[in-house]
Amino acid sequence: MRLLLVEDDLILKDGLERSFTKSGYAVDVMTDGDSANKLLSYQEYDVIVLDLGLPKMDGYEVLKRLRSRGNTTPVLILTALEDTQNRVKGLDLGADDYLAKPFDLAELEARVRALIRRGVSGGSAKISFGDLVMDTSSRQCLFKNVPLALSQREVALLELFILKASKVVSKAKILEHLCTWNQDMSENTIEVNVSRLRKKLNVLGIEIRTIRGLGYLLAKLESASDIET
Repeated sequence: MRLLLVEDDLILKDGLERSFTKSGYAVDVMTDGDSANKLLSYQEYDVIVLDLGLPKMDGYEVLKRLRSRGNTTPVLILTALEDTQNRVKGLDLGADDYLAKPFDLAELEARVRALIRRGVSGGSAKISFGDLVMDTSSRQCLFKNVPLALSQREVALLELFILKASKVVSKAKILEHLCTWNQDMSENTIEVNVSRLRKKLNVLGIEIRTIRGLGYLLAKLESASDIET
């Protein structure tokens, strides 16, 4: 999942970026409101963590402009402005959640996961494809209750495929959701990671089907002849 962190406190920014990255997110960071607003006019994210007291443009205005463009990306406001008036203003402008500083890191990450789940799995921490179940909180994947040995990148790929199970997922969409602009990942790298995950899923009766010229589709393996390597 791809996350945008908008925070001008450099120490807090660095700490949150490390924490979210360790939790499996592709994290982009902006330190002022004007840059964040321009970025959000063309770049999609799965969730946004937004400070209010930003230079150049405050978080309220960033949020207001985001919603005026019809963008429904979940937004969690993270700010030192903890009074009721500011909380109400932020929520009325379209924020999905509001957490005051200082905060507990575990609670922040739990709230972020909840916002993402709310839009894709009805609020449940678990998403599934047949007997394949992923706990988006623990990042653990199980098949018929047996844990699977997957790398962090494979877990991120599988999460995207399960969430888009009825749709073809393009290489561009994979790059968009799993990589920050600072990461150098080519389409060939995507193919290598998909191939590794495919081999692990094939033995479970699940395939990542290549749709030529379009991308990939998660599907139940119909026969041995369907296996792609």
